[in-house]
Amino acid sequence: MSNGYHVRDRGWQPPGLYPPYKTTIKRSPHAALLSFPTSISEETGPAFGHNILGKLDNDLILNYARPGEEAIGPRIMVHGKVLDENGRGVPGALVEVWQANAGGRYRHKKESYLAALDPNFGGCGRVITDADGHYEFRTIHPGAYPWPNGMNDWRPAHIHFSIFGEAFAQRLITQMYFEGDPLIWRCPILGAVSNPEAIKTLIAPLDMNRTVPMDALAYKFDIVLRGARQSFFENRQEGV
Repeated sequence: MSNGYHVRDRGWQPPGLYPPYKTTIKRSPHAALLSFPTSISEETGPAFGHNILGKLDNDLILNYARPGEEAIGPRIMVHGKVLDENGRGVPGALVEVWQANAGGRYRHKKESYLAALDPNFGGCGRVITDADGHYEFRTIHPGAYPWPNGMNDWRPAHIHFSIFGEAFAQRLITQMYFEGDPLIWRCPILGAVSNPEAIKTLIAPLDMNRTVPMDALAYKFDIVLRGARQSFFENRQEGV
């Protein structure tokens, strides 16, 4: 135990260098890591409140759509809780999401996959967890897409998550995948995660109890910040 937290399993995370994921060859550190003390600005703030949210920030089907129109694709609800290592909900956490459209294309200038753009889908949104750590947003099911890693590598359908705590240094980034997607186990990025149980923390199961009849399927994705059941985070090997 340290600082009241459960001991973290650093073997839960993938190595910085994993040649089948080719960009790690250039991105991975080639020298010993250095540790720098944090500054006041990193240790304090920001303070998030619901007044920073727009009316449709948690509705990706409508938040970039023209009046009277909607994003194209299978409609889904994504919900869950942000939890600490003891299973307690974390209130007031800012959860930001971004994703490809139903055809697997992102809305940015350097996108290399020439699937159709959806003029009514921006692909990003945000929500703040409630007093019990719950969050929920509405979107469309993202499409899989090819990427120039190997001869025929495809990214599974996924949604990116960013979770902000009470300081700028408390930002964690992860991805959510969908139950039953066969591309999950063929993805070189996920292949870098040697423990299948760690990968399973990133897979959201279908939640028929929260499905909206005649409208949207639902998926449940809980995010555990620390401890033995910690979710896998891309940007920090030890969590917060």
